[in-house]
Amino acid sequence: MPRDSSPTIQGFRVRAVRVPMTEPHQTASGVITESPLVLTDVITDTGISGHSIVFTYTAAALKPTAELIQNFETLVKGDVLAPAEVEQKLAKRFRLLGTQGLVGIALAAIDMALWDALARVHSMPLVRLLGGLEKPVRPYGAVGYDGVQGCAKAAEDWATRGFTGIKAKIGYPTVQEDVAVVRAMRKAAGDDMVIMVDYNQCLTPTEAVERLRILDDEGLTWVEEPTLAHDYAGHALVAREARTPIQCGENWWGTLDMQHAIEAQASDFVMPDVMKIGGVTGWLRAATLAHTKGIRVSNHLWPEISARLLCCTPTAHWLEYVDWWNPILAEPLRVEKGMAIVGDAIGTGVEWNEDVVRRFAA
Repeated sequence: MPRDSSPTIQGFRVRAVRVPMTEPHQTASGVITESPLVLTDVITDTGISGHSIVFTYTAAALKPTAELIQNFETLVKGDVLAPAEVEQKLAKRFRLLGTQGLVGIALAAIDMALWDALARVHSMPLVRLLGGLEKPVRPYGAVGYDGVQGCAKAAEDWATRGFTGIKAKIGYPTVQEDVAVVRAMRKAAGDDMVIMVDYNQCLTPTEAVERLRILDDEGLTWVEEPTLAHDYAGHALVAREARTPIQCGENWWGTLDMQHAIEAQASDFVMPDVMKIGGVTGWLRAATLAHTKGIRVSNHLWPEISARLLCCTPTAHWLEYVDWWNPILAEPLRVEKGMAIVGDAIGTGVEWNEDVVRRFAA
């Protein structure tokens, strides 16, 4: 397309919402009762807009994140709708300040919305725009830090819904309690259920090695973030000592973090978070990096866009499925017969349910 006829960025529309969870999600470090989200629309001169969602974890970060995204509008207004080019421009602009934390969240919000807009301008699904093909993706369901009975019930519920994988939060006072939770879930969901566990960074490397010596006999598919996310040497120690694969990635900011982790052999699998890794542009780099090393790639959150990105990821593994912000979506990701169905909707598949967005406006 000639440059003089290329769509350009005309502005942003940024809104904050607080979406209550149907059921609170308990972790070893606290209980999540709502999803504080910032919704971004990138408006082009064609009249077509692209949409994105970012998750601020705490309502205290909602307003500053929304304001930051809106403030970045002046930096790209009038630019050609070229996500990778805009990403490079903004990365250079914030090299001294850094592109992590709230800045990184704001940049990812813009990047995801730009890719959505570009796909919509070309009337294409994001998967096709990236050269991929829509296909079913295998999801797993989330189980909270709910004790033996609560985790068993959640595991049974996911199995009833046709899911073939589940992941539970653990990190109880003793490893015997961790084992009891795993065994209760397996009994409730059946021997064919794939089970993963997530320590949410709550152990020291030494504690993790000691616990995994026992958990290694439980047939787990992976143990996630047993120690601090950026303690690559600590995770490498655990990975060397454990037979069960180690999974990390949801807290890596950008592909440089991922590269450092891979070089340290800190994780057998990887699971980037599309927001923290740098949006669609960052995910594409992460997928390429993992492909060169033959490392399996799953995702963290954002199932609606992550399912599409996994369709374009050569070493795609599992889709982490949550329905936390389904209420604000006009068409949430569907799961049928244990598979996430990636349809041929134009763009990333993110479209607002405006009535619900207004109801949960922050």
